[in-house]
Amino acid sequence: MKLADARKDYYRRLAHEQGYRARSAFKLKELNESYRLIGPGFYVLDLGNAPGGWTQVAVKLVGNQGKVMGIDLAYVEEITHAHLVRDDIQNEHLPDEILSYFGRKVGAVICDLSPQVTGNWSLDHARQISLNYDCTKIMDKVLAHRGNAVFKIFDGEYTLEFRDYIKKKFARVNLTKPAASRKQSSELYCVCMGFTG
Repeated sequence: MKLADARKDYYRRLAHEQGYRARSAFKLKELNESYRLIGPGFYVLDLGNAPGGWTQVAVKLVGNQGKVMGIDLAYVEEITHAHLVRDDIQNEHLPDEILSYFGRKVGAVICDLSPQVTGNWSLDHARQISLNYDCTKIMDKVLAHRGNAVFKIFDGEYTLEFRDYIKKKFARVNLTKPAASRKQSSELYCVCMGFTG
């Protein structure tokens, strides 16, 4: 994005003013207003949480009675009231660590992750969807019955295949694009409610 465009970017400016680390914070806020994915007292797992914008929003939404854990391969600067772990989501021991921290299954799993983008759209899309499948493996073990989840998707040839896969695990699944997503962006969000396992 050109610097001139960035200066005009309403959500980027808003993030700066409100102390969020990324404009993506407003995507989660908007999704939550529409779908009530996270509420006070929720236990929330944020997979691929760098730089931490979604984690910051989750901490505010859950309040004093809730708990938030963020996991990313990249270093994420400390966030008050969030437990941050630097690890690979493909680590097979992660579900045990997650359940050990929370002491029980979580009410929501949120995933706004993306691979290192190469510029080759087909490859980037395939890798991003693959990361989402990795997240669902963790989700299957840590999300409580009737819990909620949201996954960012780079829209492409595997989008509907992923949606159909996740549909088998939830009572309701919607594909949506928040207003805070850039118009030219191909990202969608797969909003999943009522985990049935």
